[in-house]
Amino acid sequence: MKRFLATALLLGTLAMPAHASMKVGDTAPTFTVQATVGGDQFTFSLADALKKGPVVLYFFPKAFTKGCTAEAHEFAEAAAQFKAAGATLIGMSADDIGTLHRFSTQECSSRFPVAADPDLKVIKAFDSVMVSTSSKALNLADRVSYVIAPNGKIAYAFADRNPDKHVENTLTAVKALTGK
Repeated sequence: MKRFLATALLLGTLAMPAHASMKVGDTAPTFTVQATVGGDQFTFSLADALKKGPVVLYFFPKAFTKGCTAEAHEFAEAAAQFKAAGATLIGMSADDIGTLHRFSTQECSSRFPVAADPDLKVIKAFDSVMVSTSSKALNLADRVSYVIAPNGKIAYAFADRNPDKHVENTLTAVKALTGK
């Protein structure tokens, strides 16, 4: 029964629709987390990444689930386009860094980093915690994508449990922001 409920929650059947609580123009919380790309662990700093250009930060519920894997594949396929547009791309979940090492190589094709936030500090700061129908917060990130401008302001926010439009929408937002 527990496995069924966990699967149902991840698929969104018992969870409320995703919502991006941070709005365009809000200041993004700064953070430093452990991340991995291609199985190599490093420290990711939002402040340092913003010095190079906009950052696409996308939150996903759980590595190796159907929707999160599909979304990771799409971001991996578009990683070069984000880079050409001058953006840094990073995914984040509440998974531990060991799980994300495998996810980075297997599902992200080692093309962009994913960050671990097992204590949900960053996920909570971005108000991107998944909430159930009982209004209880779950220990998962919701599926929310942000484009953060180099000045640290939210330039675009998109929340939808369906992973289909996150890549297309954030890439369009980045291109509009950078003119590339």
